[in-house]
Amino acid sequence: MGKDQQVSEQQNKPNGLEAVLLLREFRLLWLGQIFSQLGDKFWIVLMVFLIAQTWAQSTGVDSGPLAGAAELIRERGLSSGSNLAPGQGADEAQLITLLATGIYAANTLPAMVLGSVAGVWADRWPKRAVMVASNALRALLALAVPVMLLPGPTWLGLSWGYWGLVVLTFLESCFTQFFAPAEQAAIPLLVDRSLLLPANSLYTATTMAATIVGYAIGEPVLQLLHQGCLALGLQGGEFLLVPFAYGGAALILLFVKPNEQVRESSGNSVWLDIKEGFNFLADRSSVRGAVLHLVVLYSLLAALYVLSISLASRVAQLGPTKFGVLLAMSGLGLALGALLMAQMGHKFHRRSLASVGLGTMGFSLVLLAQLKPYLWPTLVLCCVLGVGAALLGIPAQTTIQEDTPEHLRGKVFGLQNNLVNIALSLPLVLAGALVSSVGLKPVLLMLALILFAGVLLERPWGIKPIDRC
Repeated sequence: MGKDQQVSEQQNKPNGLEAVLLLREFRLLWLGQIFSQLGDKFWIVLMVFLIAQTWAQSTGVDSGPLAGAAELIRERGLSSGSNLAPGQGADEAQLITLLATGIYAANTLPAMVLGSVAGVWADRWPKRAVMVASNALRALLALAVPVMLLPGPTWLGLSWGYWGLVVLTFLESCFTQFFAPAEQAAIPLLVDRSLLLPANSLYTATTMAATIVGYAIGEPVLQLLHQGCLALGLQGGEFLLVPFAYGGAALILLFVKPNEQVRESSGNSVWLDIKEGFNFLADRSSVRGAVLHLVVLYSLLAALYVLSISLASRVAQLGPTKFGVLLAMSGLGLALGALLMAQMGHKFHRRSLASVGLGTMGFSLVLLAQLKPYLWPTLVLCCVLGVGAALLGIPAQTTIQEDTPEHLRGKVFGLQNNLVNIALSLPLVLAGALVSSVGLKPVLLMLALILFAGVLLERPWGIKPIDRC
């Protein structure tokens, strides 16, 4: 009778997303993540908004390579059917694009070089303190943004305020690099091992949703705040959004209580700690393979970011300027795959999930290359590709958390973020060059071939019943 009661209680016990969301500490971490992720997206939207409102209407690029790039953008904009007159709206659009490039570069550079160092410090300091401080400091940086609109000297033909925004964006991205490994390392401290898969699934789904929603609603909300404050006789309403997002994240995360052991400093230098993380990856094959999965995944996603422009140009109802629709469908598929993994992922072996994910993405690319470019098949295939990405990426992230000792998690996640951001950068350069030289279809098939090779390396036929699910 006691055994039957135990089985009944086990069956009635919540699992998947329900079980994870019942955990107060994880729920607070999740809410903090939402605010922080939205803050990241709102920051970029605010920068572009300010460029459009302040500099693009009064600043020109008169000489040098940027002038040639601006002219090329203008010509393409006009040739694509824009009804803007030369020298008016088209010129403004090209300036926004050019000036926003500096913001994007400042946002990307710390992600490529600081991940390992930030991961070491995330291990040395309490996770909650790192997460709260990084968001609070970003909120303070956002409060300094209005100062950049004050008149002052110019440099390289642009006012000091624009370069100030570039510097603030660089610092904001630096603080973000500390938040990311601390947050990832905190999840296993708040969630039982059996619930790590649904926890990471929710984390991934939220990340994709914040990306789509943040960029979609950022500009309208900025305009609403701007106009609303003007109606009250106040200036600068648009500057409230980013500090609110980051400040909200810091306040929420202040109440998270991770079960973290207090560790004394080992006395090692930062570089010795980074080396320790590399040595761990070299010794632990499961974690090394999971990191490799994430590198392959993000390399593919970065390549598709470039290829989506060519892919959208083949679809009559879209055109090159609406490539974001294809990216949004991939993001939707990834979010759906994450929810699927949260509820059912524990029933399958990790290597099986990785193999299915790699194969799903490979077949999607083959069909995108071979089928006629009609709208709905293209949208569906992009969505299916996103589902495959979830099947590959979420188990990999969970494996890293499970198999990495607590005192090494920050270092390993820092290295992971470094490698992933490098993997994001290289395809952005190579994919466009390959499409220009050999065309879209061969590039899609080549990427599919790499994914199918990954399936063979996984050797799913060799999985034994005793392998971990």
